[in-house]
Amino acid sequence: MTKLAANLTMLFNELPFLERFGAAAKAGFKGVEFLFPYAFEANAIAAQLKQHGLEMVLHNLPAGNWEAGERGIACHPARVEEFRQGVDQAILYAGALGVTQLNCLVGIVPPGVSQADAHRTVVANLSYAAGKLKAAGIRLLIEPINTFDIPGFFLSRTSQAEALITETGSDNLFIQYDIYHMQRMEGEIAATLKDKLHLIGHVQLADNPGRNEPGTGEINYGYLFKQLDALGYSGWVGCEYKPKTTTTEGLGWRAAHGV
Repeated sequence: MTKLAANLTMLFNELPFLERFGAAAKAGFKGVEFLFPYAFEANAIAAQLKQHGLEMVLHNLPAGNWEAGERGIACHPARVEEFRQGVDQAILYAGALGVTQLNCLVGIVPPGVSQADAHRTVVANLSYAAGKLKAAGIRLLIEPINTFDIPGFFLSRTSQAEALITETGSDNLFIQYDIYHMQRMEGEIAATLKDKLHLIGHVQLADNPGRNEPGTGEINYGYLFKQLDALGYSGWVGCEYKPKTTTTEGLGWRAAHGV
């Protein structure tokens, strides 16, 4: 049975952040995820999780200056030390919140940096982070992102993520497979899930076009949920979509899709 986690960065975002946990639990979610916990004390988040009986499924490594448009620094050769400090910070938060998987947004290639230098930096940073996280009992994920929404993003295809996993040689590096992003970049969602499930540590969803809730676009989520169950996927599916109206008004898609 598909396990859904509410992405609190995007869902219930009409509420102050710490109030979104209660709203997610009231709406029937058992798990939550969000981009970054670092603006809040870990114990404040942990208290919300405990109060509402929620599992914290996932958050990201620090990703640079998000407000200024940065989307990760793992491909920045000049910021390797900052990246490593971020790994340590993420491990501390993950330990406090019971998180067993962390996602690395590898970032937009900086001006003046060649693809080759960005690639070498990504491989080195992922190798380092995967080892540090393995020692802490945490899996590292990398997420291909569509380059329509984020032009210049270094990692944009499933095959590229697989190649990075192979090149690092780590057994602690997996793919965060976002159905919306990969529908935009390559399609073949059902075939990819079947073929690459052994490399996929986490799945996220939104429909396309619009990045709204399932049922608002072209993706056959009823079919994909059944396929994930048939394949034996036991992980969470993060609901990382933009509600077309409000989160609560749009939640009817879950019953309509049997999840």
